[in-house]
Amino acid sequence: MEYFFYFRRSKHPPNMTMKLQTLTIAALAATFLVACGPSEAEIAAAKEQAVADSLATLAASERTVNVDAAASTVNWKGTMLGIKSHNGTVALSDANLVVKGPSVVSGRFTVDMRTITALDAAYAADDAKEGTRAMLIVHLSGADFFDVANHQKASFEIGSVDGSTATGKLTVRGTTNEEKVTDIAVSEENGVVKVTGKLAFDRQKYGVAWSSGSKDAVLNDIIEMDIVLSGSFAQ
Repeated sequence: MEYFFYFRRSKHPPNMTMKLQTLTIAALAATFLVACGPSEAEIAAAKEQAVADSLATLAASERTVNVDAAASTVNWKGTMLGIKSHNGTVALSDANLVVKGPSVVSGRFTVDMRTITALDAAYAADDAKEGTRAMLIVHLSGADFFDVANHQKASFEIGSVDGSTATGKLTVRGTTNEEKVTDIAVSEENGVVKVTGKLAFDRQKYGVAWSSGSKDAVLNDIIEMDIVLSGSFAQ
């Protein structure tokens, strides 16, 4: 009788009533989860934080730079006191670098001394000055200067780094001395990595001892180099 009474008063049989109760509880739970879940702003903030954490981790790791010799430049400058200065380029032969964030960790680069060119106004690229420019290159390549016939390469190898200054071994004309590359900076844009720095050295320490013989036209002993190594991070 009790069962009959319950059945008559209920619109649904017992098993259906239990199913409805279960569905109701599930719906309430889902509503609760949605109501208590992260907002769109919180999700966006979490994504930004994840990207920032990833970049921070990447910046803290050492990465190898595949240097593109053709896209890199090494500019030189020499000054004849009392007269004028000369500047030009020398081609990069090869290089390898390891960086960590904005700093260089280790590496070396080599230039091909047979590629010395003059670019200053006194030797502009025009036919009228071609002979004079050629004479300057022959002079710089000769035994009084860089003796390129016997020393085709010059190189710098990093030994230690302190901030934006790298101390290492510079080899010119087969002679090696400790020098510094200063103002080092590492940048990346659109997948292109650039490492720049400045190197100034005393030519007399390397046997580049040419003298004009005139006290009014003295070749400065300091040769300056601006270095731009360009490439991409190794995958």
